Amino acid sequence: MKYDKDVDELRIRLGSERTRLIARISSEIRISAGLFLRKKGFIELNPVIISPLTDPLRHKTLNGSIDYLDSRFYLMRSMIFHKQISLLGLEKIFIFSPNVRLEPADHAETGRHLLEFTQIDIEMKDVGREEVMALAEEMLIYILEHVIRQCAGELSTLKRTLIIPRKPFTRIRYLEAYEEYGPAFEILISQRARAPFWIIDIPIEAREFYDREYTEQPGILCDMDMIYPEGYGEALSGGEREYEYEKILERVRNYETNPQDLVWYLELAKMGLPRCAGFGIGVERLTRYICGLAHIAEATVFPKIPGAIGI
Repeated sequence: MKYDKDVDELRIRLGSERTRLIARISSEIRISAGLFLRKKGFIELNPVIISPLTDPLRHKTLNGSIDYLDSRFYLMRSMIFHKQISLLGLEKIFIFSPNVRLEPADHAETGRHLLEFTQIDIEMKDVGREEVMALAEEMLIYILEHVIRQCAGELSTLKRTLIIPRKPFTRIRYLEAYEEYGPAFEILISQRARAPFWIIDIPIEAREFYDREYTEQPGILCDMDMIYPEGYGEALSGGEREYEYEKILERVRNYETNPQDLVWYLELAKMGLPRCAGFGIGVERLTRYICGLAHIAEATVFPKIPGAIGI
């Protein structure tokens, strides 16, 4: 039968000691992230799975959607808008958010893309980029130290040695990195690095409309990406959010997005949104980095790889 080979491979993988070790480490990553954020006063929110409002994303993905009551729900690609809206009543929030991004088949070759993954989404009210960068550095170190304590045997069996990075992490400006290394700068620098680092000050054309543009540097966003070392690539992405209605509307129009697709968000923005900043960090990518895995498919028990059908 068509699925015999796939089913046999799944049974072998699910029964393997390696799968158990990686799953245990991934579980401890989730535990430690939740502990850290709760200690910092964050409130955990339920994830949103379907909504008429989701991240439009600048890079190419298919739009998974469901028709219901003469309307359309989208599968959640990112809770970016929900995070900002939640701060109308809350101060600091986090969500273990399932994201569905139907990536092109060739993204399987990167070793770091999945069609569905869990993102720890974090947002803080009345703060800027510096505060969330400091939080992200502290959180990563906390998670690494926790996993080293709780999973020493698992890491040893996987032959993975982790080094705790020092704060503050190195910062590299996007345009300077692009000028020196070209469009593949992120992965090239990651391959040479031995500690996590930041890419900061990202051009407006490289990102979505909802991140804040510097007043004093037109065309540059107050954004950042944390990059893992050893070639593991992007860890998290975030920055300050635009919150002034007229600026949001101008950016939406320049982005060539239909404002009607964002009507919930725009109506709330018209009434007033809070100043905020935050980021999202992928659990599977973090698991891949901590475990030293060649491909992200090993970082989850039921991986959905671009270009393939998985259970």
